Amino acid sequence: MFNIGCHLSNANGLSGMAKIALEIGANTFQFFTCNPRGASKSSAFKQEDINEFLKISDSNNFGKIVAHSPFIMNLCSAKPKIRDFSAEILKKDLQKMKKIPGNFYNLHPGNHSGQGTEAGIEFISESIAWACAENHETIVLLETMSGKGSEVGSNFDEISCIIKKTNLDTLGVCLDTCHIYDAGYDIVNNLDGVLEEFDSKIGISRLKVIHVNDSKNSLNSHKDRHEKIGQGSIGFDAITNIINNLALKDLVFILETPNDVPGYAKEIAILNSMIKVNF
Repeated sequence: MFNIGCHLSNANGLSGMAKIALEIGANTFQFFTCNPRGASKSSAFKQEDINEFLKISDSNNFGKIVAHSPFIMNLCSAKPKIRDFSAEILKKDLQKMKKIPGNFYNLHPGNHSGQGTEAGIEFISESIAWACAENHETIVLLETMSGKGSEVGSNFDEISCIIKKTNLDTLGVCLDTCHIYDAGYDIVNNLDGVLEEFDSKIGISRLKVIHVNDSKNSLNSHKDRHEKIGQGSIGFDAITNIINNLALKDLVFILETPNDVPGYAKEIAILNSMIKVNF
């Protein structure tokens, strides 16, 4: 089954997002655990909401859903207080996710802020290992980044190094098509080669989620600006190849294109029409 969804507002709770997902032809969704750019507080899932969500999910064969960390998190900040604050957010969010076990939690590795990539990787690994010490229910995903500024995680070697240093079975990867294209991975002309490199350096079994986004920028631009499907430099043909690649067919695909809910409905219909493989 093709697991396709988009990023939705969590204002109406898990069950509300599930209902919207159904209305727009999706069978999964992504949401922020709290205000992505503001306060770090995130209220716990209400049991009544969880029960309704599970009922909707089970009866409609939903794929795994994706919680996304707030952008204010920076696990490798140059400031110890921010690193500690970020690790606490991660730990609390994973405790919250225990209410809906078996799903994904996606995070941006962080910005090393001039300390260097090696130091950044050390801090990220330490923070994740600490926050995940009691996490056995949620797979934490490292998102591939575009390499903008001092971002860590814009190449497979850095992601691999974080995974090895963290040494957790519950650590996976979310591959963002816009990000890796902007980082220099040519998924337009050499998708198989990119996936082979991913497999050799990280292991394809670690790949759990695809953020399927077009890009406003050219290959290797390191700018991270998402575009609607087919309207950017990646284009329809390359995205068709991505969603039909046999190595990726069992993954969760999440749209983060610049859209409102009706726009996502149109893109989900487009992506479903592109499917050629037997899911």
